[in-house]
Amino acid sequence: MDDTPPISVDGLRQRYGDFEAVAGISFEVAHGELFALLGTNGAGKTTTLETLEGHRPAGHGTVRVLGRDPYRERRAVRPRIGVMLQDGGFFPDLTVAEIVDRFRGFTPEPRPRDEVLGLAGLADRAGVRVRQLSGGQKRRLDLALALLGRPSVLFLDEPTTGMDPEARRATWRIVRDLVAAGTTVLLTTHYLEEAEHLADRLAIMHRGRIETAGTVAEVVAGHGDRIGFQMPERLRVAELPALGGSRADISVDGGRTVASYTVTEAGLQSGLYELLRWADEHRVELRGLQARSASLEDVFLRTSSGMGSDGARETWGAGSEAAGALEGASR
Repeated sequence: MDDTPPISVDGLRQRYGDFEAVAGISFEVAHGELFALLGTNGAGKTTTLETLEGHRPAGHGTVRVLGRDPYRERRAVRPRIGVMLQDGGFFPDLTVAEIVDRFRGFTPEPRPRDEVLGLAGLADRAGVRVRQLSGGQKRRLDLALALLGRPSVLFLDEPTTGMDPEARRATWRIVRDLVAAGTTVLLTTHYLEEAEHLADRLAIMHRGRIETAGTVAEVVAGHGDRIGFQMPERLRVAELPALGGSRADISVDGGRTVASYTVTEAGLQSGLYELLRWADEHRVELRGLQARSASLEDVFLRTSSGMGSDGARETWGAGSEAAGALEGASR
């Protein structure tokens, strides 16, 4: 196998007038690897994706897909890649089969219609008009068209938007099978669970830069496990213990004062043991006690807020904030 990475970005910069949308990013994606590119609105991931797909030249730096410049050598690159856009813009009165047949006419050596519909889980929808499809089924039609040319590299832009949980997981199985068969995939998504399930590696962009990258385990490492409880009324903050050297953060969640720790050195188990031992010795009841490992959501929220792994102060109820941030983390 050729050792040249199917996707290579080195020092990419892209500007729109005075605004620098991509500020010098670099990454590679290996053969048969799924790489997830995450970020909030304006992070630069759509501009990066469009450059890799050959829609715009690199402003500065180099971009290579299958060893070629995807903009200047588009004729050579385009037949070997698949692109799943956020919205295919299909004619609503055509059937699924008719849409596929028309796109087959534009595709060199396309897969048979039945094969590609089977891959995308649409075999039983061939005769259904596009306007009668659910949002999730339309996304699977987008996927079917991206797979027509047996691509070596597949770009998936928010592939499961509009899908219910069952359809989303079915699509994950399809994507995992493609990667297992050797397809290289670059994925953008605002569903962090999707990235956790699918990505071999990932990068989180913020304001045009890659702030962190690696496997999920590598990205999460160092962002700390979380321990939290309601602040006992008779205690002062200064009386709370330091767990593994970490002091408690105090916040208000739903009208309740909450003490929370980010435990980076002692680890979750030893930090929890230390806290419980202290509570027992001081006869303190820890109401609402919760403990959880660090998650990709924690890293995403801290990155999108511009805070490092040791600088963020979040409420114990950060899940509701995360939902809002992630919902906006589309293109």
